[in-house]
Amino acid sequence: MKSSCTFIIPFAFILLLSYDCWVTFANIHATSSVLDDHYDDNLFLDCLSMHSDNASSISEVIYTKSHSSYSSVLNFSIQNLRFSTPNTPKPQVIVTPSDVSQVQAAIKCSQKHGLEVRIRSGGHDFEGLSFVSEVPFVIIDLLNLSEISVDAEEQTAWVQAGATLGQLYYRIAEKSKNLGFPGGLCPTVGAGGHISGGGYGVMLRKFGLAADNIVDAHLIDAKGRFLDRKSMGEDLFWAIRGGGGASFGVIVAWKVSLVTVPSTVTRFLVTRSLDQNATEIVHKWQYVAHKFHEDLFIEVTLSRVNSMMVAIFSSVFLGGVDRLLPMMQESFPELGLTKEDCTEMNWIESVQNLAGFEKGQSLDLLLDRDSQSNGVVVNGTTKAFFKGKADYVKEPIPVNAFEGIYDKFYEEEGQIAFMVLVPYGGKMSEISESETPYPHRAGNIYQIFYGVFWGEDGASQRHIDWLRRLYSYMTPYVSKNPRGAYINNRDLDVGTNNQGYTSVEQASVWGNKYFKNNFKRLVHVKTMVDPHDFFRNEQSIPPLIDNLRISCPESTCSPSPPSEITPLLTEDSNGFPSSCSFQ
Repeated sequence: MKSSCTFIIPFAFILLLSYDCWVTFANIHATSSVLDDHYDDNLFLDCLSMHSDNASSISEVIYTKSHSSYSSVLNFSIQNLRFSTPNTPKPQVIVTPSDVSQVQAAIKCSQKHGLEVRIRSGGHDFEGLSFVSEVPFVIIDLLNLSEISVDAEEQTAWVQAGATLGQLYYRIAEKSKNLGFPGGLCPTVGAGGHISGGGYGVMLRKFGLAADNIVDAHLIDAKGRFLDRKSMGEDLFWAIRGGGGASFGVIVAWKVSLVTVPSTVTRFLVTRSLDQNATEIVHKWQYVAHKFHEDLFIEVTLSRVNSMMVAIFSSVFLGGVDRLLPMMQESFPELGLTKEDCTEMNWIESVQNLAGFEKGQSLDLLLDRDSQSNGVVVNGTTKAFFKGKADYVKEPIPVNAFEGIYDKFYEEEGQIAFMVLVPYGGKMSEISESETPYPHRAGNIYQIFYGVFWGEDGASQRHIDWLRRLYSYMTPYVSKNPRGAYINNRDLDVGTNNQGYTSVEQASVWGNKYFKNNFKRLVHVKTMVDPHDFFRNEQSIPPLIDNLRISCPESTCSPSPPSEITPLLTEDSNGFPSSCSFQ
């Protein structure tokens, strides 16, 4: 019988170590707050050259504040202009790696010089966390890591994290008209961040989330190691598929499983005003949309057109119009859909149409990572001042509650705003809450995506306050205990970490809203792969060992256990990790 040896950290030892690490931790952050006075570009650049496989090429992907292209590179991928103002903190250095060794070098040198890292693939983070930090930092911008390799026979593709969704869809369609991928609508969203947060699109009822269709990944961890699924292990592979990859390392590539799509799909976009019974139609939609055949996806956008509220019903049906119309007549006759409302096309044409491009425009527009189409609002743009939020609905909202929603939209700040109601059911109800970190599955009839746009920095606060009032009004009608949120619709209003030490309990305020019970497992994984919390931001998963104050600089901490020793975490009465042992 195999014997096991378990080492439990004595409470007194934790207290003693806690004091030492608190002092060290405080010193680290005190040092970082004055880094600007002592930071030396040349030393950091020398470090990058030393650690990169190709020292001569590393200089071509580094942009310091004195570089003539620094501002253009920084601003190129910033989608939310709230984080492109003169007062927005700027990085010490931007690194745009063209190979994995340069990512590894950026991680090692950022650690050595006391800089935090921000990881940017498409720049769509709603709160700017992929390119903004309140402490001195480096941006690792993955836009040059954008290669895509499609294997149509195997029905898989490797997509580097800096590639956009539009580029991925285009390359898939190049190889096959009957293959697709169930990701989001906006073509300029980066694959790295989109998939790591879950990633939903119009095929979620048929195939689930983007993260549900991942078979392998490449990641660089805090030690600079290149890991694939086998070497990272199933726990870490689980965590990065919906738990937000930026808490665990730099994801440099995904291997995605492609899905089969029919030769013909059907699109319709039908608008109904209040005078055309929009409220009653939306109310009925709440009862049937999650029960439709999984080939049918109909989302609803509530918005104001001039002084009139409208409901826009946008649909993709995986099949022809002759099959769709009888289905609609049976399940949703209230919409009054006609054949004239419908357009048949192939899958890639539907992707282009959903992205907001006009019929007849070149598919090559999907390759343009600087495209302004956002795939959410008709004639909308990705580059604007913006605030977003999310909710989940488990029971239909009473018909009279819509009047209060309309009242908010009739306020001045609601002029360019929307609520997108995204139907669930189908495959989303078949996947368990714990299959990936994304927990919002069975029991949710639809998700709400709220957003508001405005045109100048001086108007930011009142538009943000407007959205918060709308969100507050919706409280009785959405999920509770916790009120669900979605990491890819990032919202710092639901809770944040401290700039320094953050306890697991404090982080659970926002963590439970994004991940529900999966937050506990994410903490376990973080503790194993990044115990010193190098990869951190305002909503990163905190490590347990740091929570116990035994995550100090390596020079002051006890030696790590051998790699074959697995850390075990016991739980307190609330289900949170409370002690650490090695077995």
